Amino acid sequence: MNRYSTAQRNLHWLMFVMLVLAYITIEFRSEFPRGSSGRVFMVQSHFWLGISIFALFIPRLLLRFKRGMPPIEPALPSWQNNLGKLVHVAIYVFLFAQPLLGLATVWTDGKVIMIPFTGIELPALLAENEGLAHQLEDLHKLFANIFYFLVGFHVLAALFHHFIRKDDTLKRMT
Repeated sequence: MNRYSTAQRNLHWLMFVMLVLAYITIEFRSEFPRGSSGRVFMVQSHFWLGISIFALFIPRLLLRFKRGMPPIEPALPSWQNNLGKLVHVAIYVFLFAQPLLGLATVWTDGKVIMIPFTGIELPALLAENEGLAHQLEDLHKLFANIFYFLVGFHVLAALFHHFIRKDDTLKRMT
């Protein structure tokens, strides 16, 4: 059976877990009162998960170019193959753009990103601009919603391939 390399599989699943945690931390931050240490932890965790996802994006992309994709057996109809390629390109675009939008939002909103366990702030690379911060935040939220839908579609497609089409799409990544 053709499979992705161990490094590709590990990065895929690590980034998936990090995406789930990024979603959980930002969605459940409201369970803590504003200014509380719990809320600060959730928000800072969301920031660092995003930064970490962005940092892992580069090696993942390089591995993809170097190792490519193992062929799916049995071969897909061309429309499914093309749709799969489109979805993967879109996922890569989101993995690149979403963390950058998040950073830009934080910095233009005048918020700080603390380096964990140090009390040191990551320097802001953009000037504070409340109007721009709101626009970037809206865009970041919109992209997040589209991205969650895209990831859900990706998961459903993998399950379709595994249980209905009975090809090796999912097995290549496990």
